[in-house]
Amino acid sequence: MSGLLTRLGIPRLWGEDPERLWVAMRYSVGPIVRVLTPSVCYGLERIPPEGGAVLAANHLSAIDHPLLGQHFPRPIYFLSKKELLDLPLIGEALEWTGTFSVRRGEADREALRRGRELVRAGKVVGVHLEGTRQRLGHPGVFKGGGLVIALAEGAPVIAAGIESFGWSLRNRRVCVVVWGAPIELRDLPRGRAGVDEALALVGPEIVRLWRQACEAVAAGLPPVLPDGARRAGPIPPGGTTLRPAPGRRAAARSAPARRTAR
Repeated sequence: MSGLLTRLGIPRLWGEDPERLWVAMRYSVGPIVRVLTPSVCYGLERIPPEGGAVLAANHLSAIDHPLLGQHFPRPIYFLSKKELLDLPLIGEALEWTGTFSVRRGEADREALRRGRELVRAGKVVGVHLEGTRQRLGHPGVFKGGGLVIALAEGAPVIAAGIESFGWSLRNRRVCVVVWGAPIELRDLPRGRAGVDEALALVGPEIVRLWRQACEAVAAGLPPVLPDGARRAGPIPPGGTTLRPAPGRRAAARSAPARRTAR
């Protein structure tokens, strides 16, 4: 059942279009997040400007969703635990942004179907592969559920390493996101074997990117990382989409991606 604010027609203000809401959020929510979370990202130039993909990241603090949204130039349709979306008002607001739920600990075919539909339509689905926030300060055991969407649709995975451990409203520490080059999974087999191979590719990459994020914090946020990834601030209002140069759309779609070897 729809929440109270939805029944009152609030989503009609943005035409019930999550992507229009994301544009408005760059102006309204973005400045609040920047105050709560001083942050930078690296590797923004690696993000494909268009096309369906799965964004796969680690999860260390409550600020991770807003942090990813701040530093990703496209709307993200987050896959979130059902318990969060069941919360009054909070869950309703998240659904307005395109967030959809998954039942943890079981095969949720509806969540898989929704994720596949979004990726097929050229959207980006965001997942935290551990499935829950980690309490020990480093990435936990990754699960392959979110990668099934990419495998089923032949879509790339955009890996991200987040260093935000210890962030809270009382400890507004500097946080860092490092983006990796898209990882292609289309040559992997379907089924359990394919999921395991995908995890073997994506999991270590997330850990590598997280370590780079930790090193960037320790080094005082250098302008460039050793692998050439450049530092960037939060996406400004109006900067919701990376646009390829005229006549270069095809090149942008195939720009540097890690490919699997069989």
